[in-house]
Amino acid sequence: MRLRLFASTLIAATVFAGVAMAQDIERPECIAPAQPGGGFDLTCRIAQKGLEGVIANPIQVTFMPGGIGAVAINLFNTTRTDDPNAIVAFSSGSLLNMATGKYGEWNEDDVRFTATAGTDYGAVIVRADSEYKTLADLMAALKQDVGSVVLGAGGSVGSQDWMKAALLVRAENLDPRQMRYVAFDGGGDAMSGLLGGSIQVYTGDVGEMISQLDAGTVRILAVMSKERLPEPFADIPTTAELGYPDAEWAILRGYYMGKNVSDEAYNAWVDAFKQAYGTEKWQETVKAQGLQVYSVAGEEFNQEILGRVDRMRQIAKEAGLIQE
Repeated sequence: MRLRLFASTLIAATVFAGVAMAQDIERPECIAPAQPGGGFDLTCRIAQKGLEGVIANPIQVTFMPGGIGAVAINLFNTTRTDDPNAIVAFSSGSLLNMATGKYGEWNEDDVRFTATAGTDYGAVIVRADSEYKTLADLMAALKQDVGSVVLGAGGSVGSQDWMKAALLVRAENLDPRQMRYVAFDGGGDAMSGLLGGSIQVYTGDVGEMISQLDAGTVRILAVMSKERLPEPFADIPTTAELGYPDAEWAILRGYYMGKNVSDEAYNAWVDAFKQAYGTEKWQETVKAQGLQVYSVAGEEFNQEILGRVDRMRQIAKEAGLIQE
């Protein structure tokens, strides 16, 4: 009986302690560095809803458009460097901007990456009747003649979608500058290009492929992830398991804080996210936004992101997108 009472008291104390730390966030705010309705808005809404009941005060969403995140990172490196109340939404596109210098003097070392919101993953997609039945078939063709395969996606050279194709080519130690890549205005146009035959391989996002898979119009040769995804993608192999661990691309969404924020404030947010990650509400919130659950927070997450940006920068340099 005493053991049960002790265990119950310990659990209650642990929960209370976690909530108490989160309650130190007096005026919680999530900055969406764009207009309402886009991916950054979605990212902030996940925090706003997913952290309900974990932190005492509701999260206010503030929109700060400009330069695809440039205005926000500038503000958090000038007047709000130590703001304990605010988190800023970012995506893999933001990381690519940091890697390629599109945020001017500010880069990944000028923020503290705090927590994930969720993720989607890149995918290697071909038509259902493609000659490439497996990823091995495609990689063999690239290795034999990198210019013989026409790849394409909904982004220009240097974009996230281009980076997926570049990672695939680079996985065979080939030069991304030699690949044949067609840039479309968006994913819908790229899919039309694939189905119409103007490209042979579409490096898109797996989350957008459900309807195409159901219709039987495409085949996904691999998901660009370390581990297999749940249904409806559970039967699709990953680039990692097929021998290309470096050809991973997570379309990550998450949050950062100002670089001078105190450890106490940073850890309050980290603890709040870690508490939320274990709840059914968080999982449902993430899935409702079309993302895969991916839950990492704190210094582990910060180090992971620094590694991602470094890899992006290296690929961009190899492709001539960054001048030494």
